[in-house]
Amino acid sequence: MRKLLPAPLLSLALALLWLVLWDEHGPVVWLGAIAVGLAVPVLTAGLRPSRPHARRPLLALALLWRVTVDATRSCLEVAWLLLTRRAGDIPSGFLRVPLLLQDSHALATLAVIVSAVPGTALAELAADRSALLLHVFDTRDNERLLAHIRLHYEQPLREIFET
Repeated sequence: MRKLLPAPLLSLALALLWLVLWDEHGPVVWLGAIAVGLAVPVLTAGLRPSRPHARRPLLALALLWRVTVDATRSCLEVAWLLLTRRAGDIPSGFLRVPLLLQDSHALATLAVIVSAVPGTALAELAADRSALLLHVFDTRDNERLLAHIRLHYEQPLREIFET
C-alpha cells in the first residue's frame, strides 16, 4: 500500500487542487484528479527527503506557541520602528548564527521560523550546515537575538528532531 500511496496527504491535496482548477466536474475530471493524486507522489518519491522522526510532540506545540508569540511581538516592534524612525536610523544587516542542528527537517523548520518572524529573513545556510546567515531588520542587539534563536528555537528543535 505504501508504494501505491507514498504520501497520502500530498495525494489528497493534489487531487483537490486538480478539482479546484477545473470549471466542470465530470467523470473525466474526477479520473484526472485521481490519476494526478496517485501518480505524482509515486513519480516524485525520490525527490522528497526522508520521513521526519519527530519526538516530543508537546514540545513541538510549545515551540509553535513560542513562534506565534514571537511573530506577534516582532510584528509590533517592526511596525513601531517603521512608524517612529527614519529608515536610515534603523541599523539593519547580517547576522551569522552558528548551528548545532544537523537534521535536515530541523534545519528546514528553523529556516521557516526565522523567515516567518518579522524582522529576520533567511539569507543562506552554509554548505556544511554549520551556520545560518540571517538578514536582520534591527541589528542593535544581535547578541540578544542570537541567544533567543539558540534557546527558544534551536534547542527545542534539537530535542524534537535529533536523538
